[in-house]
Amino acid sequence: MTTKELRRIKIKQRVRKHLSGTTERPRLSVFRSNKQIYAQVIDDLTGKTLAAASSLGMNEKAPKKEIASKVGELIAQKSKEAGIEVVIFDRNGYLYHGRVKELAEAARKGGLKF
Repeated sequence: MTTKELRRIKIKQRVRKHLSGTTERPRLSVFRSNKQIYAQVIDDLTGKTLAAASSLGMNEKAPKKEIASKVGELIAQKSKEAGIEVVIFDRNGYLYHGRVKELAEAARKGGLKF
């Protein structure tokens, strides 16, 4: 592993020590790779994913920030359909900047509260 990956894992462990999703308030977890971005709403008590969205199915040629924003809107829509209004945001060790920030703001605009 590179030092960048190790740094992210350490930050992730430090953040996750304090975050846990419940049935009433599940955790919105974000994962980003170099090409894609993924979001999941997770109930940690049962260990189940309640809603998920990603940029995998999108065949649009757009900047990564715009695609992340669309994924944020999509996860908000799917969460609403599952009856979820309030979540805990888990940035997963990434800085709250760029694509992660765009996804979070689009999810807020879509109606999720965190």
